[in-house]
Amino acid sequence: MIRISIFNFLVFVLTLASCTSVPTKERNYMILPSPAEVEITGVSELSPSAIADRVQEMKNDFISGKSLPESSQDVVSLSLNPNAELNSEGYSLMISKDHIDISASTNEGLWYGVITLGQLVQDAEDQDAALPLISIKDEPALAYRAVHLDVKHHLEKREYYYQLMDRLAEMKINGIILEIEDKLAFERQPKVGSPDAWSIAEWKKLSEYAMARNIRISPLVQGLGHASFILKHEEYQDLRDDPASDWAFNPLDERTYDVQFDLYSDALAAFPFAQYLHVGGDEVHTTGRGSGKSALELQLTWLNRVSSYAEEHQVTPIFWDDMPLQNAGVYGSIFNRKLTEAQVDSIWQVNEPKLNEYVEMFPKNCIYMRWNYSMPETPGNNRAMKWFTDNGFQVMGATAGQTRWNLMPLEESNTANIRDFALISIDNQADGLLLTLWDDDSPHFELFQRGIAIFAEYTWSGKKRTSEEIHTAFRQRTFGSELTSSEFAFINDLEAPVAFWKNALLESRDRNRLRAMDNPMRDAVLTLPDANSPGEWVKRNEVKLTKARENKLAVDSVLSTIAEAKKVAKRNTYTLDVYEQVAKVTQFSNRSLLLLEEWDLAKTGEEREAAKDKLLNLESEWKSQLAELEEVYGKTRVLDKPATYLLDQDHHVHLANQAIKFSDWQFYVEGLFIQKIKEGNSLIMTGDLESK
Repeated sequence: MIRISIFNFLVFVLTLASCTSVPTKERNYMILPSPAEVEITGVSELSPSAIADRVQEMKNDFISGKSLPESSQDVVSLSLNPNAELNSEGYSLMISKDHIDISASTNEGLWYGVITLGQLVQDAEDQDAALPLISIKDEPALAYRAVHLDVKHHLEKREYYYQLMDRLAEMKINGIILEIEDKLAFERQPKVGSPDAWSIAEWKKLSEYAMARNIRISPLVQGLGHASFILKHEEYQDLRDDPASDWAFNPLDERTYDVQFDLYSDALAAFPFAQYLHVGGDEVHTTGRGSGKSALELQLTWLNRVSSYAEEHQVTPIFWDDMPLQNAGVYGSIFNRKLTEAQVDSIWQVNEPKLNEYVEMFPKNCIYMRWNYSMPETPGNNRAMKWFTDNGFQVMGATAGQTRWNLMPLEESNTANIRDFALISIDNQADGLLLTLWDDDSPHFELFQRGIAIFAEYTWSGKKRTSEEIHTAFRQRTFGSELTSSEFAFINDLEAPVAFWKNALLESRDRNRLRAMDNPMRDAVLTLPDANSPGEWVKRNEVKLTKARENKLAVDSVLSTIAEAKKVAKRNTYTLDVYEQVAKVTQFSNRSLLLLEEWDLAKTGEEREAAKDKLLNLESEWKSQLAELEEVYGKTRVLDKPATYLLDQDHHVHLANQAIKFSDWQFYVEGLFIQKIKEGNSLIMTGDLESK
């Protein structure tokens, strides 16, 4: 008998030397997320290919609304047991010698049992193996496991969203908070909708598709602040709290609520299965057009109005909780790891009365979402959550799989933050957790998939796997068993080159902030070498060049690994294509820097002219690379905004909000750099090189 502890990494390795019916080699079964309890006792006689057909039939039955026990056949039995000692989405799964039994207290529990069976079948087929004799008892640690989809700066192609629902279901995600902004063609306030917005009927169709897979979509319609998508339009400028800024509504203007409630009504029509209405409310201070009321009182005035609307429409409002904490002077303690619990308590003792003064104005029907994307484990974060619960308010956490990373998520897809917030939520017996996926700088969505898998693991299973083990399971589930080896763990190796890429071609500037400059090519883009001072540029950029050399070697290795992975991957090679494009983009910056070094250190005029030719050829290289990237990205993504799209004031310098055309915002720096190379008189030598 093989017993797998519920705290161990879920890799089932069966050596089948004594079984003559299947090849004798090791089998790895990696269920993601990990089940709570697992026991393996041997090998069944069931053909995985035959069971694969049954799995698909059962999935189709659930999706069509059929009660899964009606799908039972000779080989697979599904049963509902209301008295099962499992929560509503829990299930038990047993594979015996020639039979499979799945039981649960709800149809949703059976659905997740079928999904787990499907993963076992897929692993068996991938490895030419029989199904194991296995007993699983499983249930989620958190009831609500939701992913935030942010479409404010771009849309994917329609079919991609439908495929995404299937992929999220496979990871047992059961909720989506969809930040809709102007990508809904609002009927009551038609000016707000973007020219490329989906209609209510189109979003409703996707909502129905998701709900059939036990994923309930709820809308996030930004309200008091983050309102540029509304207030940028001339028709709504009189509703601004600050007439010069399109950021925030005036909460004392009654028409504010006329507009917002119209948007809510259309959003709830588009997402008819919503259990929540996320109203936003973060990162905003208002004055009520100089009303003299405090920012906290004004925000709670607004929050009560929108919460009352939600209650009347039988949905629960969710509110980002940061501004009350900021207004009370306790917010800084949340993001300071150096503070002890006693120090945090001292800060709260001084400032908590500012919150308590208005505690009766906090609506009781609202969920206060404690978002923390970097350090949820701090005493300050826990103390903030405790204030809400101590006062009888509902609290839910929000972690992040993407924050302000440009080309791809970093920090191992934010593994540590996701893990810590999930474990805190489980320990505090919270109802759920949200994984935010911000579109501010808009990497390709395929690059979020690992973070989603990490979130799925920790919110369903708690801490059963190490981060490395989760990443291994992600590779097996995503690409197939051939990629479980650590030799294919290239994503983390790409992080340092991507982080370096962001500002590699700039002089101590940030890529996101160039649009506000009068002459970014002159004042921000890297200064070119001076032909009359050979070697000086290299000395000045020694640190940057060292990193470029290191990163070039790393990216060469990553590209080689991806090429090998594409040969053996059994599925999702498109994901590998996207990572390959990211690697090639970063390599362009490394190569450009090293060519400038080659030019600056040339020993003869001939060497310098040869290096100059290579530099001037960068333009054609970049055009070719950009075309290749856009072809790959464009398979799933709508790259450009509509030509008539009205950009807003970009208060938070979102890179994806700075131009209509994809290449003009994502690769603005590369365009400026190439132009500087073409126009750079400093590359023209005035004198005899050998004499310098």
